[in-house]
Amino acid sequence: MHDHRKLGRELELFDTDPLIGAGLPYWLPDGATVRHALEEYVREAERRAGYRHVASPVLGKRELYEISGHWEHYSADMFPPMELGGEQVVLRPSLCPHHAVIYRSRSRSYRELPLRMAELGGMYRSELSGVLGGLTRVRAINLNDAHLFCTPEQVVDEVLGALGMIDRAYAALGISAARHRLSLPGPEQPSAATPDSWRRSTELLVSALDRAGIRYEAARGEAAFYGPKIDVQIADAAGRESTLSTVQIDYHQPERFDLTYVGADGARHRPVMVHRSIIGSVERAVAHLIEVHGGAFPGWLAPVQLAVLPLTDAESGPAEAVVERCLERGLRAEVLGPERGTLGARVRLARRVPYQAVIGAREAAAGDLALRLRDGRRIEARPVDEVIDRLAARIAARDGALWDAGE
Repeated sequence: MHDHRKLGRELELFDTDPLIGAGLPYWLPDGATVRHALEEYVREAERRAGYRHVASPVLGKRELYEISGHWEHYSADMFPPMELGGEQVVLRPSLCPHHAVIYRSRSRSYRELPLRMAELGGMYRSELSGVLGGLTRVRAINLNDAHLFCTPEQVVDEVLGALGMIDRAYAALGISAARHRLSLPGPEQPSAATPDSWRRSTELLVSALDRAGIRYEAARGEAAFYGPKIDVQIADAAGRESTLSTVQIDYHQPERFDLTYVGADGARHRPVMVHRSIIGSVERAVAHLIEVHGGAFPGWLAPVQLAVLPLTDAESGPAEAVVERCLERGLRAEVLGPERGTLGARVRLARRVPYQAVIGAREAAAGDLALRLRDGRRIEARPVDEVIDRLAARIAARDGALWDAGE
C-alpha cells in the first residue's frame, strides 16, 4: 500500500495551503475528476435503487441540532455557533436533521414507504489539529449520505439493500473491507436512545447481517448516540483501521422530530430512520483508493482514461481527432505529443493511464488504433470508432477489467 498523503500530492490530485487552513484540502484537476466520477457512480447507483436526491443547506439553527440531539451529545466536535440576525446558526455536523425536516415537510402515507432520501452534501467537524492528516481526517467533509424512512417491517430489507449496494460499490472500486463491525454502546457512552430502542435496533441489524451471511465482530463503545450501527472497516497503508461505510438504525430522531406516516388503518405511526453511507466521505474514499491502487485507478475512475501518443508531429492531427471523438463519447482522453519527450518517456509518463494508443504513419493512414493496456497487454489495430466503442462499453461496465479476454 502507498501513503495517500505523499502520492496524492506527487500525482497532483490534492494539496493544502496554510491560508486555507489545516484539515481543508483543495482538489486539483485530476483529483476533482476522480471525485466527480465517484460521485456520479454513487448517484447513479442510488437512482437505480429507488432513491430520491435532495439538497439542503450546510447551515442550520442551533435549535435544529438541539432537537436532533447533536448539540447535547456532539457539540464538542461542532464549530461554534455564529450570530446571525439575533439567532445562532451552526455549520452542520451531520445531514440527518435536515433530512428529518424534509420528511416532515408534508404528510406522508404508508404507500410512500420506504422513502429513500439521498444527498451528497457537505458537513463540518471541529477536529483538533493534531489528528488532521491528508484526506482521511479533515474538517470539511463531503458525505455520501442517505436516510431511509420506513415501517418497522421494512427495516431489515432496507438494511440488506444498503449492504448489497456497499458490496457492489467495493467491487467496482477494486477495494475490500478489512472487517464488518457491529458497533454497540459502551457502559460509559452517552446515549439518547431508550434501552428498548437499542435492543430492537441491535436485533434488526444482527438479523440483516445473518441473512446476508456477513461475519462481523461486536464492538462496545462505537455506536452513534442515537443507535447501533454496522461499520464497514478499511485499513490504511500503516495498518490503521477506520470506518468507510455505515448502516445505522435510529428510533430517536423520528421521535424527536415527531415524524409520522398515515398507515393502512388511517392512524398515525412513527417511521424508523435508517442512516446509510455507501462510500462514506468522498475524501476518505479517495484516500483509500489512492493507497490501494497506487494512483492506477480502475478505468472508469482514472483522471485520463486514454493517452494518445503520436509518433511524430505528422501524426498530431489524427491524434487530436481521436481525442475529440473520445470526448464526444464521454471518455477522458488527451494527447501526449513529441514535445513531451521521446516515445519511451511518454509511455512511462502515462504508465498509470489504463489505455495508451500510439499513432504512427500506418495507423494514421488506415484510420486504425492499436492499444497498449496498463497491465502490459496489447490489442491489435482496429478501426478508430470500433476501439472507442469498445472502450466506452468497457468503462461503462465499471467492473474493474481493462479488456475482456474474448474481445
